[in-house]
Amino acid sequence: MNDPQQRKRIALFGSTGSIGTQALDVIAAHPDLFSAEVLTCNGNDDLLIEQAIKFKPHCVVVVDESKYTKVKEALSSTDVLVFAGEKALVEVAGMDIYDQMLAAIVGYAGLKPTLEAIRAGKAIALANKETLVVAGDIVMQAALANRVPIIPVDSEHSAIFQCLVGEVRNPIEKVILTASGGPFLGRKTNYLVNVKREHALQHPNWTMGAKISVDSATLMNKGLEMIEAKWLFSLRPDQIQVLIHPQSVIHSMVQFEDGSIKAQLGLPDMKLPIQYALAFPQRVKNEFPRCDFRRFNTLNFDEPDYRTFRNLGLAIEALKKGGNLPSVLNAANEIAVYAFLRNKLGFLEMTDVIEETMQKVSFIGEPSLDDYYESDGEARQYAADLIKL
Repeated sequence: MNDPQQRKRIALFGSTGSIGTQALDVIAAHPDLFSAEVLTCNGNDDLLIEQAIKFKPHCVVVVDESKYTKVKEALSSTDVLVFAGEKALVEVAGMDIYDQMLAAIVGYAGLKPTLEAIRAGKAIALANKETLVVAGDIVMQAALANRVPIIPVDSEHSAIFQCLVGEVRNPIEKVILTASGGPFLGRKTNYLVNVKREHALQHPNWTMGAKISVDSATLMNKGLEMIEAKWLFSLRPDQIQVLIHPQSVIHSMVQFEDGSIKAQLGLPDMKLPIQYALAFPQRVKNEFPRCDFRRFNTLNFDEPDYRTFRNLGLAIEALKKGGNLPSVLNAANEIAVYAFLRNKLGFLEMTDVIEETMQKVSFIGEPSLDDYYESDGEARQYAADLIKL
């Protein structure tokens, strides 16, 4: 595949975040297989400019319109097209200038461009779990209608996806999502009262962005992954189990109706599921560190501490009730995490804000896409008012 015409053209929506930058490392390591044709960011214009100069994409999008002039001038000597604003983000997602979208925009903001890419028939490498948490039924229906493959990038869902290859006719009994437990594994509420931003960002195993690091520390991330798994793999809530696995070697497991269990293992490195999603169905040779089982004397598995980490229980409630409740959960969580990262809300107070928002925002059993948008906005406003943002 040395012919540039045969390279897979990748659109990185969220190229300056943790997933986006690691995806560009994967693309740079395999220039014969991939090219970066679209790069987007919210406001990190300096890094976007640096990436555009190195990778020479067809176009870039900066959502913060105040950064447009700076980016445009910095790239004036190149052939790179420059766009700005949320509307442009969605429009570029529908353009026929790439083959596969890496959906790596953090949070609810990733929903609209991902839907537009699906409508345009583009394959999706999904690193934005909130897209399925907010409107999983609509997203998966659109993917089915447009015959668009959605290949998960989250390490847990990538593991399940890999375990299911070749098992299309074999029903799943349950999936087991593993969780490291985050930086506060084993801690109780009297300790968590005093937790600050810098503590929550110190994940023991994974290198991640700020928002997902906080979600991991509260176990909300695992709750969102349970909702995502429901839609990705057509599961009932009772078919999804979470276990704490501090070593992060087994990324998730699938148990089939005969009792057999498949697990996908590897070192905690997001470049591997990113590369797998971009290259699927191929497995591409790389120089990533290898897992040496002589280094692991034991692999531990425990039940989550639902009493201390109540976010996981709230997510399970949203998973079971369905409707617009996962959307409300996600919106309230995004606002709460935003406030926590700015030292305007305590670690345990995030759960209180999410719980009250879920109780107060009107429940809709069978929401339309507009209902999801309205529920998201209502939940954000309610949570912000609680925090007095």
